[in-house]
Parts: sequence; C-alpha cells; structure tokens
Amino acid sequence: MRILVVDDDPAELLLASIALRDLGGFEVILAQQGKEAVECAKNQLPDAILIDFVLDDMDGPEVFQMLRKSKDTSQIPIIFHTAKTDPSEVASLIALGAKGVIGKPSDPMHLADEIKRILHQP
Repeated sequence: MRILVVDDDPAELLLASIALRDLGGFEVILAQQGKEAVECAKNQLPDAILIDFVLDDMDGPEVFQMLRKSKDTSQIPIIFHTAKTDPSEVASLIALGAKGVIGKPSDPMHLADEIKRILHQP
C-alpha cells in the first residue's frame, strides 16, 4: 500500500516514514508543503494520505479541499495527523470528509496499525 505523508516538520516526516515503511510495510511518499502534496497525490496516486493539519504554505483542510476537487484524487482516503484533537475539531474534520484523525504525538510503534484500522472501517 502506498501512502503519502504530508508534514512540514522534517523530524515528523522521518519518524512517520520509518514507522510506516519498516513496521507497517507501506511504500511511503513524502511531502513537506500543501502544494507539493497536491502535486504528489496527482502524480503518484497513493492509496491513502496522512496529512498534518498545520503546514507552512496552507492548512490541511485546504489541501483536503484541493484534492477533493480533482477527479484523480477525489476518492483517496485522507487521514489527519494532528495535535488538534479536541472532540469538536475531530468532528469537524470527519464532517469535512476525512477518513479519520490520529492525534499527535502518536506512537510510532502503532501508527501503521492505526492507519490500517482506519482504512478498513466502513
């Protein structure tokens, strides 16, 4: 399974990449900016996207909306990986159409399993 991980923090990208590749068996694509993420998604067509809420050039929900407007990326499941885990914030991301929300900091030992669980729920 190919997953695009989007985060403006290089340490978070590295940690998620190692956790998902080495522990989860994912093929990992990385992006640090929202615009870069949209281009990567269109060009690479990942099976899922894990995106931070706050990015340097735009926020995660903006990237989400851009991805939903493209026929090529409109059906890719998107999971937010964010410190914004207040129940109302999580509910608003789910209402936006996110497949799930994983709170930060997350346990790298369980990140891949959490993503797989979210992707396989109805």
